[in-house]
Amino acid sequence: MDRDKLADWCEHGILGLVLGILVVTALLFGGTGEPVVFGGLTGGWHFLPAQGLTALVLGLWCLRLWLAPKAKFLWPPACWAVVAFVCYAGIRYASADVEYPARQEFLQVLVYGFLFVAILNQLHRQEATHTVALTLVFLAMVLAAYAIYQCVMKDSRVWTVRGPYPGRGTGTFINPNNLAAFLELILPMAISYVMAARLGALTKVLLGYAALVILVGIGVTASRGAYASTGLMLLVICGVLLSQRNYRPQAVLLLVVLGVVGRYLLPRVSMIQTRLSGPYAGNYAGDMRWSIWRGARDIWLDHWAFGVGPAQFDPWFSVYRPTAVQMRPLLAHNDYLNTLADYGLVGAGLILATLILVGLGVVGSWRFVRGSRDDFARKQSSKFAFTLGAIGGVLAILVHAAMDYNLHAPAVALVLVAWLALLTSQWRFATEQFWFSTGTLGRVAATIVLLGGAGVLVATGGRAVREETALAAAARTPSFSHARIAALVRATAAEDRNGATDYAIAECYRRKCLDGGDQYVDFGRQALGWYRRAMALNPHDANAWLGYGDCVDFLDTPGAPAAESSDPYFQHALELDPNGENTSTMVGRHWIHRGDYAAARACFERSLRLQWLGNEPARKYLEIVEQRLREAAAGPEVELEGPPAAPAAP
Repeated sequence: MDRDKLADWCEHGILGLVLGILVVTALLFGGTGEPVVFGGLTGGWHFLPAQGLTALVLGLWCLRLWLAPKAKFLWPPACWAVVAFVCYAGIRYASADVEYPARQEFLQVLVYGFLFVAILNQLHRQEATHTVALTLVFLAMVLAAYAIYQCVMKDSRVWTVRGPYPGRGTGTFINPNNLAAFLELILPMAISYVMAARLGALTKVLLGYAALVILVGIGVTASRGAYASTGLMLLVICGVLLSQRNYRPQAVLLLVVLGVVGRYLLPRVSMIQTRLSGPYAGNYAGDMRWSIWRGARDIWLDHWAFGVGPAQFDPWFSVYRPTAVQMRPLLAHNDYLNTLADYGLVGAGLILATLILVGLGVVGSWRFVRGSRDDFARKQSSKFAFTLGAIGGVLAILVHAAMDYNLHAPAVALVLVAWLALLTSQWRFATEQFWFSTGTLGRVAATIVLLGGAGVLVATGGRAVREETALAAAARTPSFSHARIAALVRATAAEDRNGATDYAIAECYRRKCLDGGDQYVDFGRQALGWYRRAMALNPHDANAWLGYGDCVDFLDTPGAPAAESSDPYFQHALELDPNGENTSTMVGRHWIHRGDYAAARACFERSLRLQWLGNEPARKYLEIVEQRLREAAAGPEVELEGPPAAPAAP
């Protein structure tokens, strides 16, 4: 087999791998880690298939680079902005306070950067472009159909995991907003292919059916942000089609359909009306979105230039927590604010520069993709259909990003990367100036970069697989058991930078210490050691400082006083999380141990003001403290045996 044939096979292999990345990530909960919160599963492994397949893409690209007789790179200006942001993210990762989540996000950024350049250079042919587009359209149709089934059957399961959004369609995603974002990225592609592509009648019928199912799928997600962004996107598509003489009848038909849906159908769908006019009905993030945004804004204002680092919004949030937010938001629920908080103006500017340069490429190539003229008007053009569909999808997700965290769902981000890369590739229709030939030196340099990137992805992926295997084993064991401790220790052997694992081990030992028994002192000392590791790996986690102080208090008995005071640990926890209800509860527990019941009462009352519903530990402690204060006021001081039982683990 000659080298040209092998090079072609490498190109087909890259296409298959890219399609596999897009499809598998969407099917595996959108690549997010949310099942660890809702279903008892570990979450990091959902992105590992994309990471591994990307390494294979880089390997095949490297092989094709040496097989092709005249290897060239397509390198428009947007590529420089992408490379600059990846390098900037790497620099900020190296200086992040909490290394583990920063590394995970940097690996995602690295995958997105490599895929952008790989898709741009290896999948720019029209056949590959349309294969990617049609595959995603029919994938979106399947996921939308699954979401419709979930909504109709009131089934919140995603595969075997019970999701937290009964009555709303989530497809294979955990969060319905993420599914809505995925669908709105692809819906305009289906519509534009029906309206403008040069395809057979049967294919257009199937695409029209797919577009209808996807539109209904967006509806059953009950995502208000998706409704707004989808409506705006459809109006933009209609406006573009109306500006093209040959597509005006289709545009008018689309406007009529949208008018009928908006006027007669939407008002009759009770779920949509509830979401548009009713309260937030159990949507915790929606209830608190404005408060979370204030916290994200404050983080950015204090670190306006460079941000706090990749994926550092979550560990830093507790310091800036508004009193209305007594939960762990994980993300800012606004991709723009999240980017500013994590990367500052510099990082946000690099992302904006990428979008602007992609847009300039679309403008520069627009007249070359609209299709050739016949005697009366322009002919239908698949290039024009793809460009219009990709523009519509990018517009929709950029609007929706102001209301949710969809770009932190890898499946959504990967589709956006694919659209941006394929839009950038349209430069090849307008000019040859961005093609660069590679000599031997250039191939060697490209090989080093590609194989180096693949090596990083494989090495970190293997490390993550070992960790996730141990964490999955731990999740199957009884809470706070020795079996769970053993599995978690194996996880730390595979990954020694994840402070959350060290904290989980410390909590197991603390609970065993508080349960008493002959070994309670040994368990307490073990807990203190693991808490020290957790505090070193995540210095912003108030819970580790609270747990350490609580252990010191429990080990501090009249017959065997503790070797250190717990006061500095509780004080530092208050500095890290001044408005946290759990922090106030644990500090109140500390004052019980010290015998200062008036100070303890103030802490428990503040905890209940911060979180009234479901705050049973603070409520029970307050009853105990008030009883003891009444006893002290009624007569001689009563000898007390010690602090009450521990509250639920934070």
